Amino acid sequence: MRLSPRHPRYRSLRTRARLAAAHRDGLVVPEGLIAQGRGEAFDYLLGERTTPSARRAERTAARWLLAAEHPVVSVNGNVAALAADGIARLARAVPGLRVEVNLFHRTPDRARRVARALRRAGVRDVLGVRPTGRIAGLPSDRARVDARGIRVADVCLVPLEDGDRTEALRALGKRVIAIDLNPLSRTSRYADLPIVDELGRALNEVAAEATRLRGRGTRPRIGPFDSARALAGALARMRRGVTRAAAGTRPRPRRR
Repeated sequence: MRLSPRHPRYRSLRTRARLAAAHRDGLVVPEGLIAQGRGEAFDYLLGERTTPSARRAERTAARWLLAAEHPVVSVNGNVAALAADGIARLARAVPGLRVEVNLFHRTPDRARRVARALRRAGVRDVLGVRPTGRIAGLPSDRARVDARGIRVADVCLVPLEDGDRTEALRALGKRVIAIDLNPLSRTSRYADLPIVDELGRALNEVAAEATRLRGRGTRPRIGPFDSARALAGALARMRRGVTRAAAGTRPRPRRR
């Protein structure tokens, strides 16, 4: 199907087409398509733009990743399909960042496909294709991790995550940065640093801020972050968006 750039929902349609193609190629599972639709609905409420609250979170995330001893970003099928380039850009901006494949619906073939997509985008070293460690207490394949990556990480960036593992990572003493458009999700509520923004926008902002910080020549530190304030800011923006939309709607006149 040909998509016209003049279509008012061109970017959304292109994203959907990429996910559908990734599903046919075995990169994305059907459950991932459902998750994307849910996230897009929340982005509507944000006005499909990065809010000031999200930008503050993204800039803090860049400082945390640069300050970490062992920062790791976890990548699932949707992330690889939609933002492999963004992951590669972030890995260049944060030289110590390790990139690890971690899947809920895991098969050896699918793990290899995710790793291949990341390498094609420019990620040199991809962990997690053959897990060598485990997170205790998790019943799903999310528990299978790399002993050189998530298992020893002090700061984990988990885009499009599930709440169970976010909670488990925090229980292990790790700081968790989440990217999730739903401010009510367990992932957002359990994360130390929740970023309520679209995946591509968030990764680009974090990478850009990391590049700026490195250009200053000083190493940032991991400072405090008010996650409750960040989530409240996202909810407030969504509430204003709904209120404006409701105020602007008028019933169509009935035909006689």
